[in-house]
Amino acid sequence: MLAVDPTIKEYAFRSEIAATQPMPSWRSAAFPVVDVFAGPGGLGEGFSLSCDEKGSPSFNSVVSIERDIFSHQTLLLRHFIRYFPNGEAPEEYYTFLKGGLTLEEMYRLYPQAHAHAVASAFRISLGPESHAEVKKLIEDRVGSSQRWALVGGPPCQAYSLVGRSRMMGREDFAADERHTLYLEYLRIIVDHRPPVFVMENVKGLLSATIDGKSAITRIVSDLSCPRTAIPGAPSDLSYRLYSLTEKDMAEGDVDPRQFVVRAEEYGIPQARHRMFIVGIRGDLKVRPGSLRKMAAPTVRETIGFLPAIRSGLSRAKDSPAAWLSELRDISTINMRHQLNGAPYAGDLAKALDFKRLIEVKSPHQKSSSCYVMRKPAHDVLRCLYDDRLSVLTSHEARSHMASDLRRYLYAATFAEKTGQSPKLADFPKSLLPQHKNVEEGRTGKMFSDRFRVQLADQVSTTITSHISKDGHYFIHYDPAQCRSLTVREAARLQTFPDNYFFAGPRTEQYHQVGNAVPPQLARQIADIVAEVLHAVPDDQ
Repeated sequence: MLAVDPTIKEYAFRSEIAATQPMPSWRSAAFPVVDVFAGPGGLGEGFSLSCDEKGSPSFNSVVSIERDIFSHQTLLLRHFIRYFPNGEAPEEYYTFLKGGLTLEEMYRLYPQAHAHAVASAFRISLGPESHAEVKKLIEDRVGSSQRWALVGGPPCQAYSLVGRSRMMGREDFAADERHTLYLEYLRIIVDHRPPVFVMENVKGLLSATIDGKSAITRIVSDLSCPRTAIPGAPSDLSYRLYSLTEKDMAEGDVDPRQFVVRAEEYGIPQARHRMFIVGIRGDLKVRPGSLRKMAAPTVRETIGFLPAIRSGLSRAKDSPAAWLSELRDISTINMRHQLNGAPYAGDLAKALDFKRLIEVKSPHQKSSSCYVMRKPAHDVLRCLYDDRLSVLTSHEARSHMASDLRRYLYAATFAEKTGQSPKLADFPKSLLPQHKNVEEGRTGKMFSDRFRVQLADQVSTTITSHISKDGHYFIHYDPAQCRSLTVREAARLQTFPDNYFFAGPRTEQYHQVGNAVPPQLARQIADIVAEVLHAVPDDQ
């Protein structure tokens, strides 16, 4: 495979390549966009999909920066695809997805498209060591344009509530770079004075602290007036900060909670709550619009037509017969007795008729590449399908311990009958995990929802990078499949199109999907940013 992850010594060389690579003619009138901390490209994908009233693309991704090797490989391939007009990717790309062509062979067939991708998707770790190269890179690619956008968000682990609870015991917690990586974002603002920027981060930032002070208050202050954080920043550089959801948001001091965007209110099939801060340079007399609310599709509507597959057995030889044998043990549980008279006990006992539920309905295969083309009614879901696609990628079930399989079966059946995901207190005792804190969970003191079913007729819970761990929080709603979500299902709930290829091992694919911005939410944000840039005078 071709080298796609340059070292720092190659940055200058890549910058020279970038300076000599013209943008595709069909994007020549588009606004440049620089995407940092890009991950697998969720924000960039959304911006690439934004079009004006004539159907011409609003943005051209001139620089995307990501340091993770597998995310960068995903990003590079997507930049290769974006060289071609939307819907006109070469047929060889679909051959590659089917396994009939290697990535290296495809890149060799289209050297100009590959060179364009190499000159716009960079594997760089932002920091003092790369500052000069990144500065030159952005200068070369943005050029003299007065209308462009900076987008992205620093890694969020140190800001997330779960992340902080796990890290507080570390001696180096206060010095962790993830507290202050936003300063690298701020340095780019100072260096290049973008007319507009969009910064994304987790909702947990609202309660995070840095050196005992509110992290979001500090960040808002620094973004508004960069010289408070960056020595030598121009005194005339300032930004007005806006929410994407509050139409009448006053300028000046703002309540940071107003920056939170609830994705499910804007057509995304997922209860994903993230902060988006839009900054408009202080000399520009422009205000951004706000997102328009729309109903979101349900989990069933989003992933229900993907091929049914079963989970696998880990720590034991797997086969359909062995899988069924392990699940069959659930029929030996006296459900009514162990549920101690719970109102749902009778219904559950009937629903867990093993022969009807599993032996008749369960699929035998653990993965499927069968792609079924549909034309759903919801605009967001329609955007995920590709009528040129003949195979489904990344739709492979995990393997689980037999004891977890029985818990998944019970949990999905419970959700089907009650309309809610079970807490630990709702499990029969023989299905409880052998954890020392399980009793605390049963009494609601901690992690009572250790096994969480994604309810069929609601939006999903937040798809996070934790999905790369064990799948317990992401159980499929169909009891007969008895498994956690696949990478493709998670990608669907994140609104990545079905033709989006994620590089690396499956665990890394989950990680990429969980950390990304939903592309269909990003597209709506891009439309707002495009309106801002159209309003910027030519002489600014």
